Amino acid sequence: MSQKYDEEQLINYKFKNTQLLAQALTHSSFSNENEGEYVNNERLEFLGDAVLEIMISHYLFMTFPDYPEGRLTRLRSKVVCEEVLYDIAIKLKLGDRLVLGKGEEATGGRTRKSILADAVEALIAAVYLDSGFDQVKEVFLWMFQDYIGMAEKGRLNLDFKTRLQEIVQKENSEHRIRYNVYKEEGPDHDKKFYVKAYLDKKVIGKGVGKTKKASEQEAAKSALINRGSISEF
Repeated sequence: MSQKYDEEQLINYKFKNTQLLAQALTHSSFSNENEGEYVNNERLEFLGDAVLEIMISHYLFMTFPDYPEGRLTRLRSKVVCEEVLYDIAIKLKLGDRLVLGKGEEATGGRTRKSILADAVEALIAAVYLDSGFDQVKEVFLWMFQDYIGMAEKGRLNLDFKTRLQEIVQKENSEHRIRYNVYKEEGPDHDKKFYVKAYLDKKVIGKGVGKTKKASEQEAAKSALINRGSISEF
């Protein structure tokens, strides 16, 4: 496996043991196709899930000292979920860095929500094993703080198209949002769609994805960032 891992570009962290990073980015489909020659990220995913939960639990416990246990638990469950992990993976462009088997590659594994969410957990575990819990907090906690803030205010909705539509309708019910695919690239099994989001006739966001639906969500997110309705890390 000759892939070069640029860990500093990925999460702004320099691994002492780069094999941990390689393992975190290797899906089981690749190791299965290569008869177990390469270690995949399933065990790291298991550990990362626990490390993530304690990291978010500790942050919530210290940040909201007056919240009872039940409210803290509900808040944590809104943040430690597949949707948030998937969104973080998209921001990190993690799908482009995964090592997948040919079958998984051909069926859209690079954009599969569960695979991308699991890879974030595996990365968290890799940093934890490489440098410990304090380093995990330094590398990853800030990525979750916007989501925590939105969840605490009851505004954590990762359906960006719906969020954009709601905001626009509140401003002017006559406005219309539409999405247009303006370019396609690649073979059928690995196609990229380029989408523009329009507010009436004005382009307000652009997105790229492996499906039209994913591209529209990215275009809507871009529009929300441009409007200052959400932030980008």
